[in-house]
Amino acid sequence: MKWLVALLALLLGGCGTASSGVVLDVWAMGREGEVVGRLVPEFEAENPGITVRIQQLPFSAAHEKLLTGFVGDAMPDMAQLGNSWVPEFAALGALEPLDSRVAATSAIPRGDYFPGVWDSNLVDGRLYGVPWYVDTRLLFYRRDILKRVGYDHPPRDWAEWRAQMVAIKKVVGPGKYAAYFPLNEYEPLEILALQSPNPMVRAGARGNFRSPGFKRALDFYLATMRDGLAPVAASTDIANVWDEFDRGFFSFYITGPWQIGEFQRRLPAAHQSEWMTAPMPGPDGPGLSNAGGSSLVLFKSSTHKDAAWRLVAFLSRPDIQVRFHALTGDLPPRISVWRTKALANDPYARAFGDQMQRLRATPKVPEWERIGTEIKTIGEKAAHGELTVDQAAAALDARADEILAKRRWMLARRHQ
Repeated sequence: MKWLVALLALLLGGCGTASSGVVLDVWAMGREGEVVGRLVPEFEAENPGITVRIQQLPFSAAHEKLLTGFVGDAMPDMAQLGNSWVPEFAALGALEPLDSRVAATSAIPRGDYFPGVWDSNLVDGRLYGVPWYVDTRLLFYRRDILKRVGYDHPPRDWAEWRAQMVAIKKVVGPGKYAAYFPLNEYEPLEILALQSPNPMVRAGARGNFRSPGFKRALDFYLATMRDGLAPVAASTDIANVWDEFDRGFFSFYITGPWQIGEFQRRLPAAHQSEWMTAPMPGPDGPGLSNAGGSSLVLFKSSTHKDAAWRLVAFLSRPDIQVRFHALTGDLPPRISVWRTKALANDPYARAFGDQMQRLRATPKVPEWERIGTEIKTIGEKAAHGELTVDQAAAALDARADEILAKRRWMLARRHQ
């Protein structure tokens, strides 16, 4: 009889252990949401009792889903969050500060992360996300055409870039161009503006687009179209960007790491030696770019923060980041990972590694994406000759101030 009681106790104890297991709800987006599930079994094997349940969200619906989840008190334990969204959800009070957890976790050494991308997760001096991957943008260029006009290197500053574009336009002639800045994307102009020492949003939540630095960037951008060096065109006006690049319709294109694989797949094998990547040139030397990409965040409402932090630490490990890069092509945010063969020996990725030394976060206001839409809209009007540089800068300041009005009211109340 005693053996039966002991057996029942053992069985009941086993059931208690199973029922006390943790189920982590994780929201991830796009291709990363598809791929991260392949890494989860290893995490679960290393962490018995933790089960990871991933919900994949399309990027187009993710922002609304996150806001709806916050309002409805239905947030996951952790998520992939775009770096430009971190200030917004931090301002809502949805995110768990991570400073103490990072300080206590040797597997996430602050010094092994590129400073610019780490900084994108700092809001009012507190850390709210751990960088997962980086989407910065830089130049893809036709080095064969550049060589034809007498240059054996990509541009090193804006003056040289301008000279190269003028030389290319003379060679390619009518109907073709030196560069292409899609008017329905605000990122090319944003990146040019990030080179300026003048921030686009001032302290006190007011626009700063009439600053000398932004107007210099805007004038450089508009001059390429005004002088016929770039087409006045949106991406919808270009049937196939890879074919047009291959046929020499344009020679310079600002885009991100996801295009490396696309250019390798879509350009003919015989033409693969004709293109290359290069860091952004700045007004007077090597330039900056944006600290895009996504980070891993914990939500305050989670009751499983310790288990979720284990998953953050797992996904941040260099060996896991190498595998994640192989699966997605995404750029790792850790410096040590860039010393591995997979990245150190990749000629197209090399420029991104260089660029990641010079990243700058976009203005850390929750309304930045709305302001970005205004940059695109007003920039397009200026490209069509409807606004001068001064008029466009003034219009952007007016729209930014309007968008940031509530934030100024909140800051005033906080000060009181």
